[in-house]
Amino acid sequence: MSRTISSTVHPIQRCMASANPSAWWDGLVVAADGAGVSLALLDGSTVRLRVVGPSVDIAVGEPVAYHPVAELLSASAVVTTARVV
Repeated sequence: MSRTISSTVHPIQRCMASANPSAWWDGLVVAADGAGVSLALLDGSTVRLRVVGPSVDIAVGEPVAYHPVAELLSASAVVTTARVV
């Protein structure tokens, strides 16, 4: 599956994510409303993110990946900017 990169993703974010591939955190969406999502990460922690830019159709229960260094969220075949609330 190819990924669409949102227009909110800055080139330096892509470089940071490429340079640090092991920094991606896998998780599941436990809540989604408007521009925000809550994730239950596989390490047992939770994080609340504000999704920046175009709306991404993220459903509860969907698997996602979050890169905290680059502030990227990969969900629904889209990579977009997401910041901790």
